[in-house]
Amino acid sequence: MTQSAISASSIRRPAARDVLELLKPITWFPPIWAFMCGVVSSGQPLAGHWPAVLLGGMLAGPLVCGNSQAINDWFDREVDAINEPARPIPSGRIPGRWGLWIACAGTLVSLLVGAALGPWVMVATVVGLLSAWAYSAPPFRLKASGWWGPALVGLTYEGLSWFTGAAVMANALPPTPVLIVLVLYSIGAHGIMTLNDFKAVEGDIRTGVRSLPVTLGVRPAALLACGVMAAAQVAVIGYLVLHGLAVSALLVAGALAAQLLLMPRLLRDPARYTPWYSATGVSLYVLGMLAAAAGLGGHW
Repeated sequence: MTQSAISASSIRRPAARDVLELLKPITWFPPIWAFMCGVVSSGQPLAGHWPAVLLGGMLAGPLVCGNSQAINDWFDREVDAINEPARPIPSGRIPGRWGLWIACAGTLVSLLVGAALGPWVMVATVVGLLSAWAYSAPPFRLKASGWWGPALVGLTYEGLSWFTGAAVMANALPPTPVLIVLVLYSIGAHGIMTLNDFKAVEGDIRTGVRSLPVTLGVRPAALLACGVMAAAQVAVIGYLVLHGLAVSALLVAGALAAQLLLMPRLLRDPARYTPWYSATGVSLYVLGMLAAAAGLGGHW
């Protein structure tokens, strides 16, 4: 490609539908759900908070999460050109350096919205954005680690989004019980993120990404993922019981029991059944999050 062609490609603006595809709306649901769990756990009435709730939901989903997708796709563009050439950046639908510009613009807008929602939301936003860049960008590129990568995504998607929802409602640091429960669910989300790696085992091997299915093997990684998810929920149940929230503890226990019934099928063939378990077991996991949040919210 000539220099003039490269310059023309950089100037041409991408279509809105291609930018939306880059931001991957399907990935916004988990952080928005966790944000709503934070709202519920605050114990504050929604009346009078709707503008902040809507803005906070946008911050958790389209802005911080969507921006993390743009960052990831920009730094994966060479790998995607081999493995997934139809994606917006390698296909040229997001031309030139537009992918990087979108990521930088998304970072700036997220910071402005976070600042508008208060100091604690701003703290969460800064941590989330730093995590997004550290996950994908060199020299850190923590996504290459099967331990650090899932931990970072679990922290940001579940923990920081929950924290943001609670902070938006209270305009203060969430109380200690809320912080403990959101941290426990963030730890459990490490297992969810590990399950997500099963779909890319072959690509990870080729590109040097040391995901747990690659380094441990598929079945050991699946066992670890299930164990981490279950252990985190057992800890949540114990903590809820300790605080006299028996109904919420029972609901979380019911969700966990159903997951335990589903896990043997997943473990028979993790690569095959991970999409099925994500639609069933992971759904039960996040429903348990809401039950725990409701118990905490009614506790204050």
